[in-house]
Amino acid sequence: MSPAPDERARILAAMDRILNGTPERSNGALTVVALALEADVPRNALTQRHTDLKNAFYESVAARGGTPDVEIRLRKKISDLKQTIANKNQEIADLQDDVQGFLAENTRLTLECEELRDALAGGHANVIPLRPAQSTS
Repeated sequence: MSPAPDERARILAAMDRILNGTPERSNGALTVVALALEADVPRNALTQRHTDLKNAFYESVAARGGTPDVEIRLRKKISDLKQTIANKNQEIADLQDDVQGFLAENTRLTLECEELRDALAGGHANVIPLRPAQSTS
């Protein structure tokens, strides 16, 4: 598909609108995606055909001083998600420790239950006669 004849002009106009804070089609983010939306061109028009305009846009963004708002929000979100992951990993480790404790307690209670059943039955589960008792008559 060949580019539209006025593609460069639309990209330049979109750059001006975004950098002036008056976007018409996009959210005004200082990104190539927003620039492509604003100019109503495919993103690859900026990443393949008009790389000079893409670079000029990024240079203008850098010259404004500072990091784009989108990048700041994404970095904050990444930081929050990393903290959430760390919290969840700690919670999982704590729960795994609890499971081990519960298994040990279950085993102890099972053995105690068996001992109590044997005591109630009157038998001695640990003593097995080797030969039958002889009758004395």
